[in-house]
Amino acid sequence: MASSAKSFLADAGYGEQELDANSALMELDKGLRSGKLGEQCEAVVRFPRLFQKYPFPILINSAFLKLADVFRVGNNFLRLCVLKVTQQSEKHLEKILNVDEFVKRVFSVIHSNDPVARAITLRMLGSMASIIPERKNAHHSIRQSLDSHDNVEVEAAIFAAANFSAQSKDFAVGICNKISEMIQGLATPVDLKLKLIPILQHMHHDASLASSSRQLLQQLVTSYPSTKMVIVTLHTFTLLAASSLVDIPKQIQLLLQYLKNDPRKAVKRLAIQDLKLLANKTPHTWSRENIQALCESALHTPYDSLKMGMLSVLSTLSGTIAIKQYFSSAPGTAATTARSFDLVKLAQECCYHTNRGIAAHGVRILTNISASCQDKDLLPLEQDAVFGLEALLVLCSQDDSPGAQATLKITLTCMVKLVKCRPHLSQSVVESLLTQLQSAQDNARILMCHCLAAIAMQLPVLADGILGDLMDLYKLIGQSATDKKQELLVSLATVIFVSSQKALSTEIKTVIKQQLENASNGWTAYRIARQASRMGNHDMARELYQSLLTQVASEHFYFWLNSLKEFSHAEQCLTGLQEDNYSSALSCIAEALKSYHKGIASLTAASTPLNPLSFQCGFVKLRIDLLQAFSQLICTCNSLKTSPPPAIATTIAMTSGNDLQRCGRISNQMKHSMEEFRNLATRYGDLYQSSFDADSATLRNVELQQQSCLLISHAIEALILDPESASFQEYSSNGTAHVESEYERRMMSVFNHVLEEVESLNRKYAPVSYLHTACLCNAVIALLKVPLSFQRYFFQKLQSTSIKLALSPSPRNPAEPIAVQNNQQLALKVEGVVQHGSKPGLFRKIQSVCLNVSSVLQSKSGQDYKIPIDNMTNEMEQRVEPHNDYFSTQFLLNFVILGTHNITVESSVIDSNGIVWKTGPKTTIFVKSLEDPYSQQVRLQQQQGQPPSQQQQQRTAYSRF
Repeated sequence: MASSAKSFLADAGYGEQELDANSALMELDKGLRSGKLGEQCEAVVRFPRLFQKYPFPILINSAFLKLADVFRVGNNFLRLCVLKVTQQSEKHLEKILNVDEFVKRVFSVIHSNDPVARAITLRMLGSMASIIPERKNAHHSIRQSLDSHDNVEVEAAIFAAANFSAQSKDFAVGICNKISEMIQGLATPVDLKLKLIPILQHMHHDASLASSSRQLLQQLVTSYPSTKMVIVTLHTFTLLAASSLVDIPKQIQLLLQYLKNDPRKAVKRLAIQDLKLLANKTPHTWSRENIQALCESALHTPYDSLKMGMLSVLSTLSGTIAIKQYFSSAPGTAATTARSFDLVKLAQECCYHTNRGIAAHGVRILTNISASCQDKDLLPLEQDAVFGLEALLVLCSQDDSPGAQATLKITLTCMVKLVKCRPHLSQSVVESLLTQLQSAQDNARILMCHCLAAIAMQLPVLADGILGDLMDLYKLIGQSATDKKQELLVSLATVIFVSSQKALSTEIKTVIKQQLENASNGWTAYRIARQASRMGNHDMARELYQSLLTQVASEHFYFWLNSLKEFSHAEQCLTGLQEDNYSSALSCIAEALKSYHKGIASLTAASTPLNPLSFQCGFVKLRIDLLQAFSQLICTCNSLKTSPPPAIATTIAMTSGNDLQRCGRISNQMKHSMEEFRNLATRYGDLYQSSFDADSATLRNVELQQQSCLLISHAIEALILDPESASFQEYSSNGTAHVESEYERRMMSVFNHVLEEVESLNRKYAPVSYLHTACLCNAVIALLKVPLSFQRYFFQKLQSTSIKLALSPSPRNPAEPIAVQNNQQLALKVEGVVQHGSKPGLFRKIQSVCLNVSSVLQSKSGQDYKIPIDNMTNEMEQRVEPHNDYFSTQFLLNFVILGTHNITVESSVIDSNGIVWKTGPKTTIFVKSLEDPYSQQVRLQQQQGQPPSQQQQQRTAYSRF
């Protein structure tokens, strides 16, 4: 509900004219001053959108002070609106600069005679606890209100007490006794006790406080055995243990005890729910005895719903370190006894259970055991897992209900995981999927196609023989045009593209195009073309893009499709390359470059200010430069035939002491070529670093392009420029890494083959012979023959992250410089906001932001002084961690030299793995350094011939620095 309200409030002003921050605030202020209640409420609820759009402290401070005024003088309904806005804008609260003033205006209402007004104020204070955790007047008001006779006020005080306890150790220590007295007091109604108990989950600030809270909860569990009381107390117990960490093993034992001994189903459900929470949070604290006890409870329970809950805890644990502890710490463990464990017995028993959910958890446990305990001989378990998965697949693929679809997703995920860890099982899994695909429901078929594609991307298991079956199914589906059928067409086409590793046959292309013409819309055709580009089937992609050109509504889309068509055509030209035929290779590359240049012009026309297509343009420009470098290298290799070394080359080499000179002009050309490839590798590295939001497959693709540049530069060095010192050790381990796609597999095999060729030539022959140049040309052709894969990030951005910077002081006019006296330092404040798209942190999260400030002297004014070199430039770097997507820091800059200085502030981000990403932005301001009045006066006196006094000589501006 909260999220939908947030989005509703955020979109409330959709379609408004764009205003700057001040105008927008004035507009809302006008609404707040209105005499009509409706207009005032409308103005209040539009504030979250304002905060979202202009998330900097100067505006947020003013806005919150205005809201505090409304809260102070308005009626209770307006106060409620302000409370809701404050709760929705919680992450902006720390940007309030005048906290005292804000709190003073809000707090004045606590003295009202109206208990509802006091209750709203208490909730307001509770919502602000993060910025005023140690305010004693707020603490005192909450304590007082807990003794109120008005239920609404007491509930508000409980809410505020919980929030303050979470933030303030002092408050938690002070309120703990009060809460325990109220809970144990006979006068307190039971429903109030149920609301008070959850406050104890925040009593984790130190060990003694946590220990006393645990003792109180222990007493409550035994003193009040009613169902509601036990449920609330146990859950609070769990949350307290999860926060204080030290008591988690005891808590797991307590929950298992209740699960085993308490006859009430509701208590058992709560125990399972809390065990699941602890399994997710701290799986390493689960001992073998804990897992064993849970297995025994699951084996003996007659209720399916409870069994399913316990299995879900076990399936969570089976994917963590706990499963290894379970198998390794078992007494007298032998490889043959794997089936005798209770966990395995339970999983095998559940695999064929009539309840789908139980069966799904059973197979997930078996899959996780097979995947994580690879050192054991678990062949029987693998077979059990495969049979269980196949049984579930048959069951769920015939059923269209949401429950069956959810179970099918779990089943297919387990299949992909099992095949990844145990490749020898892939054939049987794929066969069962293909068999079931014929008779399954459409929803299930889509998921099964995704699974097949995921397996085939990792292992080449789809043979050409199955293409006939897939094509028959494709023809069958193409006869209807429902949304599900469209989705299925895309999924099935993807499987066909993955399974036909080489180029598609004409027959397949005709069938796909025919079905698309019959029953599909343009969007389906585009998605299939996109998949073809990802899988390297560029001829198919080109034809589809061509057919879509006339079906789009805007010229930007037209140019985008046209550019994709040209890129596909360019890559198609490279499929005709043949080894040892270098003249045709040059003409193929020239043809590809022609299409690429047309495509980049079209791509530039497709970009807009809101969607600049920077990654796409960068990737394609690098591809063009790489093709040109390859073409140049082949020409350089050919020059050994067209322009062989002169007869006196050996003499020149001996006199100059450079042995390479005996090869003639080719040696210098090769040196240039090697530098060019190294430069391209660096540029690919820069593109990688700037793609913070890219998915891992796209980044791996960029990395492979970079490695191909490094490979060629290494080959040139090893074969021609420096064969003596060439080392092959650092390049030889690349093949051992886990391969994620067919494109990567083919590229890695080319890399290894080229390295072997280069190494064998390097040992046998001295440079430069035709064998060396042929080896280089063949390496280029081998790399280009692997069809380029245009990965997801080229078409689609799933994660979006940007940083917005604000500098102060900042000039009114961007071109106008800020004036600073040269004997003073400028305090530059840099504030920033991290903005996210709809899926923040999908691939990687920002850990900290690195800010780099540098200044360059643009133009000098006044005399030249001899100044230490340290004072001429400013180069500083600071790392700040964003809190609630906001960060700020300050830099002190010197401007000793008179004149105009250009200050550049550049931000880059560091993710949770410590990798630096150059995301930008870069902001520039100008500073004019002026001479301070005293130095100016001394200089004028010197010019007029008056010698300054001794005291003045010591106090010149520059003697200070």
